[in-house]
Amino acid sequence: MDRKRRRLVQALGAGSTLALAGCGGGSSSSPTPVNTPTPNQPEVPDEPDALPTASFLHGVASGDPLSDRVILWTRVTPDLGNGEDVAVAVTVASDPAMQQIVATYAATATAAADYCVKVDASGLQADRWYYYQFAVANRTSAVGRTRTFPASDRFIVRARFPVGSCSNYPNGFFSVYRAVANHPDLDFVLHLGDYIYEYGAGEYGDFPDRDPLPAHEMVSLSDYRQRHAQYKTDQDLQAIHQQFPMIAVWDDHESSNDSYRDGAENHQPLTEGDWETRKQIAQQAYFEWLPIRPREPGNHSVIYRRFQFGDLLDLTMLDTRLEGRDEQLTIPADPARNDEDRHLISAEQMDFLLDSLSASTSQWRFIGQQVMFAQLNIAELPSLSEDQAQLRGNLSAINMDQWDGYAADRLKILNHIDDNNIDNVVILTGDIHTSWASEIYRNPGSLLGDLFDKPLAAELVTPAVTSPGFPEGAAEVAGVLIPVVNPHIRYVEAKSRGFILVDVDRQRTQGEFYYAQSIESFDLRGQIDTSKTKVVAVKSGDSRIVEDLPPSRPRTLRTAVFHPPVPNSDEVMS
Repeated sequence: MDRKRRRLVQALGAGSTLALAGCGGGSSSSPTPVNTPTPNQPEVPDEPDALPTASFLHGVASGDPLSDRVILWTRVTPDLGNGEDVAVAVTVASDPAMQQIVATYAATATAAADYCVKVDASGLQADRWYYYQFAVANRTSAVGRTRTFPASDRFIVRARFPVGSCSNYPNGFFSVYRAVANHPDLDFVLHLGDYIYEYGAGEYGDFPDRDPLPAHEMVSLSDYRQRHAQYKTDQDLQAIHQQFPMIAVWDDHESSNDSYRDGAENHQPLTEGDWETRKQIAQQAYFEWLPIRPREPGNHSVIYRRFQFGDLLDLTMLDTRLEGRDEQLTIPADPARNDEDRHLISAEQMDFLLDSLSASTSQWRFIGQQVMFAQLNIAELPSLSEDQAQLRGNLSAINMDQWDGYAADRLKILNHIDDNNIDNVVILTGDIHTSWASEIYRNPGSLLGDLFDKPLAAELVTPAVTSPGFPEGAAEVAGVLIPVVNPHIRYVEAKSRGFILVDVDRQRTQGEFYYAQSIESFDLRGQIDTSKTKVVAVKSGDSRIVEDLPPSRPRTLRTAVFHPPVPNSDEVMS
């Protein structure tokens, strides 16, 4: 096979035992920077008839930024079949040319870890942009850009970050990722789950030349690793990772559809084995392939955690999927959803969340999580015509998977917010492939109820990267009818793919819904349909949704000039 084809085979793990190993625990790094780093050697061109010693076909990534460190990630693709450990040097610099070196780290890529490298780059300064690069001998990766967060006691005026979820590879191009990567002035990326999907070819999406690998549903460890590897060869996904650190959390499709603590809708024990084994495999692969910091070494089951961006905002990330969720109810609006013994998160995670809310001294408190928090009343929808009947079916299908199916847990959170006079709470949500902006009350079911009170929080639900929303007809009806009987839901867009740009300052949090021009045209990747843009905001001290505001202004000088983005590597197949 020719060299280009052979390198793609390596990248996807096909025809090789390399795909059977993982990407995390086998690598190691020095805990502190080396004071006298050696500059990387210049890249040597490939020999025309020989594989390089190592390549970096899956790009670079960073994530989980703190005030003094950030996770740096790559996967080394060595010459097939050698099975030897590979020494990897990691360089961090203050300039994109990688000349002003501030730290170096050492790591080892091993066959047992699929030659992936994950370095917790410590000893960095707070609130700084950095550039990083991996090297194996005379081979270097693309340069990535990342940053540390401001210290928690520092006064911060503004932050900007996008929110996205639900990126199904066989549904189309990752145009949304490209659009985000084209923004030069963001602080980080928030991904709320469904980073990958578990289905086999033709089961959920059939876009040309984007069949999932492996072709069957993911079940084994090698399956999950190969699927992650395929995603990481996508140019647009590589671009977003290359430009910004990512804070991510899983949802159901990183394991299996509608998963919960003890099972999943799309898991059959008789043919697919023990659920606990499959869940642990999926969690392991996720920690291997994402730039995420485990709470403790080797612990892949706990993903809820907290971040602070100066004194402007803190971000509590929840796991509403695998850690404590009881099985979903099968009947919409089943009275059992109010049972105090039904839980979406464990008691430990609930305590973590409530303690985080109470302890916060930030101007804003964000909660990043997977499933819709706001109440959704579908029982009182007006009569639907025959061609609109799918609306009720779509809503019913998702209802009990959301916080509506675990009402006692939601009420406990709302009571805590109210009883402790906690304000400026904004919930950020993914999962349902559609866009929502809602005010959060204890009981919004009546216009004569809590709606005369100040909302306890606000919720912004991000559209999908590629996964489908409501069908034509039902989508348009949803946007009109749902707010009629759900007046706390101020905005619904039920079919377009896109992301939310969250712009935060001391006075307000603004959510800007941007939608891709196309996920089907390669040439339109990254372009925004400006006619669909929707801007909402909540003011400090008042969580009511304000609509139809102008978009925020970019921070051109802060990042594009002083901390410029790096050229996108677009070298997946080169």
